[in-house]
Amino acid sequence: MYLFAFAIPKFTIVLLIITAIVVGLTIALYFLGKKAEKKRAEQEEQIKASSQSVSMLIIDKKKMKLKEAGLPQQIVDQMPWYAKGSKVPVVKAKVGPKIMTMICEASIFDDVPVKKEVKANVSGIYITSVRGLHGKVEKAPEKKGIKGWFDRKMKEYKEGK
Repeated sequence: MYLFAFAIPKFTIVLLIITAIVVGLTIALYFLGKKAEKKRAEQEEQIKASSQSVSMLIIDKKKMKLKEAGLPQQIVDQMPWYAKGSKVPVVKAKVGPKIMTMICEASIFDDVPVKKEVKANVSGIYITSVRGLHGKVEKAPEKKGIKGWFDRKMKEYKEGK
């Protein structure tokens, strides 16, 4: 007949199912994060290998949508559909005789001086680092408030890793 002599309430069954789903999602996100981290490391190596040092005059910098940035259509087409609506740090700079629109790394965007000549490491149209050509590049003051606190904590976490 019956192996168990007691009945499990429906509420307990629902909680067990929800717990199993949450544990499954957590495990899946862990492995997806590991995979994305490896992919990001490979991309960083490729960027470092193809970067070159260029002196340029920074004309303007803004955070704007990819479609509005004035980047070549080929670059806009290569972006995934979910990234086309997001804002990216864009720098307009005079490199030699040409004025170019370039994408800047988000971590150094605040440190890029406007209307100054700098020496930058560039990989294609992607600016990875900036040094002052005449003197030092002034660091942006640290942000205050909840965003500044969150940025500082993320920086501490990444340095500890």
